[in-house]
Amino acid sequence: MKLDKSRLIVKRSYKEVYKTDEGIVKIFETIHPKSAIFNEALNTVRVEETELDIPKLKEVTQIDGKWAIVIEYKPGKTLEEMMRADPERLNEYMAGFVEIQLKMHKKRAPLLNPMREKLKRQINSLTALDATQRYELLMRLEGMPKHAKLCHGDFNPSNVIVERNGRMTVIDWAHATQGNASADAAMTYLLFALEDQEKADLYLDLFCKKSDTAKQYVKRWLPIIAASQLEKENELGKDFLMQWIDVAEE
Repeated sequence: MKLDKSRLIVKRSYKEVYKTDEGIVKIFETIHPKSAIFNEALNTVRVEETELDIPKLKEVTQIDGKWAIVIEYKPGKTLEEMMRADPERLNEYMAGFVEIQLKMHKKRAPLLNPMREKLKRQINSLTALDATQRYELLMRLEGMPKHAKLCHGDFNPSNVIVERNGRMTVIDWAHATQGNASADAAMTYLLFALEDQEKADLYLDLFCKKSDTAKQYVKRWLPIIAASQLEKENELGKDFLMQWIDVAEE
């Protein structure tokens, strides 16, 4: 498979994403763990088995000596693009965004990694926090209710494709787990808060109203989820995350 560099969609330090005739191709740098690449492919297949309408895995291959994943292409715009282009319809778009997240949370994927175990590993491996802080976070995690709902782990408007008929499709299941829906919502809240606190608050209002969940409960997850992201390479910087780890109980 030859890649047309003009069809590059996304570029990160560890991957490039292209639109091709075969579908969406994610090609990973050699520094990216092979296990993470195959785990993303496996996650995608396991979510497919829930019968949630997502872009299906087509192939795991190598291109120019680098591992790559080929996924079905879904035509449309991202919900993030639509929110930015038409801010007057933000409430409508956000409502649809929450609805598809709640639909996802109704699914079960028992072969996915448990979120709770993943969070424990991430917190235990932290070097940015001392042993006392790690212990407090682990004790909080241990006290949270245990659920096994399908969770995306990076649910934000850039990972929702809106087709011409208005149908929404969720993409990018690299971080999918089975766990607590409010923990998944806490991650989404943080992603919104990084860019726009008003959008974050609107999202949380709608999520809690539509799911009949107390805001205080979702916010109890924030220190845990923020800590889990501290040493990952993403847009959530250390200073931003630390302010949520220090947040007081409400």
